[in-house]
Amino acid sequence: MSGRRVVITGTGLVTSLGTGTQKTWKALLEGKSGIDKITRFDVGRLATHIAGEVKDFVVEDFIDKKEVRRMDLFSQYALAAAQMAVEGAGFSGEEGLKAYHPERVGVIVGSGIGGFSSFEENCLKGQEKGWERISPFFIIQIIPNMAPGLISMRYNCKGPNWGPVSACSTGAHAIGEAMRAIAWGEMDAAIAGGSEAPITRMGIGGFSAMKALSTNNEEPQKASRPFDKNRDGFVMGEGAGIVVLEEMEQAKRRGADILCEVVGYATNSDAFHVTQPSPEGEGAARCMKLVLANAKLAASDVDYINAHGTSTPYNDASETQAIRSVFGSHADKLMISSTKSMLGHTLGATGSIEAIIAGLTVSQQCVHPTINLMEADPECDLDYVPNEARKARVRVALSNSFGFGGTNVVLAFKAV
Repeated sequence: MSGRRVVITGTGLVTSLGTGTQKTWKALLEGKSGIDKITRFDVGRLATHIAGEVKDFVVEDFIDKKEVRRMDLFSQYALAAAQMAVEGAGFSGEEGLKAYHPERVGVIVGSGIGGFSSFEENCLKGQEKGWERISPFFIIQIIPNMAPGLISMRYNCKGPNWGPVSACSTGAHAIGEAMRAIAWGEMDAAIAGGSEAPITRMGIGGFSAMKALSTNNEEPQKASRPFDKNRDGFVMGEGAGIVVLEEMEQAKRRGADILCEVVGYATNSDAFHVTQPSPEGEGAARCMKLVLANAKLAASDVDYINAHGTSTPYNDASETQAIRSVFGSHADKLMISSTKSMLGHTLGATGSIEAIIAGLTVSQQCVHPTINLMEADPECDLDYVPNEARKARVRVALSNSFGFGGTNVVLAFKAV
């Protein structure tokens, strides 16, 4: 990426492993799973009974009680993660990003689906009690760009304010676009990432009808098994991942604690199929090549890839082929892991959650495992750091995010 250098100075995570970046990171290193039986509703005759529900989220810790009812859960997660990121970057919640002029601070936070639970709830209410009875907050609950709007209002951010919607690539697109705007001088700082709350009857029912979800209901914590021969589909997750991005020299001048540098961003399209990846991971391979060129990196500079790693037969095999295509013999030296083995697939939030994990990997020089990797698949023959975390030198980390509709994003991170 030409232009100014961009760093991450604050992070916020809401996941099935815990509310807070350090809580999630510690659990990932320990190989814990956040996946269990669904408790939020009666699964009835649905084929899938499991998901990665957020269990410890106390909304009143982040949002005034009277405001909560106006927001869908995905906006609540986004605001909470943004608060943690802003405070983690060394700013107080009341003053916002005070080191910067408000017009030079943007908010780019996306959601793949938006207010799904509010949509479902109001549809049922309208059918049962009449359409005049739906909530006056219905529209502002469901529109995906309400999360960045609420964040911008809370922190007086008057720069660009919008939310990408690109399925499983959403959160990564948000971070990449914010990074590019700062690098090109359009902003000095940004709050960026993704949020999703899709664990509803319609959400599970819809993905289940597509035969996309695991049905390993008897062993929930073993159900998400990326790259394993016996993988049978992804497990739905939820949560948010938000970062504070700053131009590096300004961050240094204010004495910020820098997590890592975002050194590359690339995005493209498979232009192939609505859900399946292109044959042999051709689109993913092109995207990884683009990010290496964008970051001015050689393939041999990369030590770790946080894989998209969904635990679906098509994705894991094609991603492996893509990595081999790009990295050649160096592919056998790469460490690769799937965060989804423990969190499930958080859809529009997954790209930003995994970007934070990739940033922590280069910062902490430790790679979290891919759990549940018990039986090798001949089509998945790389080092996926099976079942146990590994201390290792990580100079550069990539984070892969590939979404329905053939949309791809790869981000590159480097220690500072």
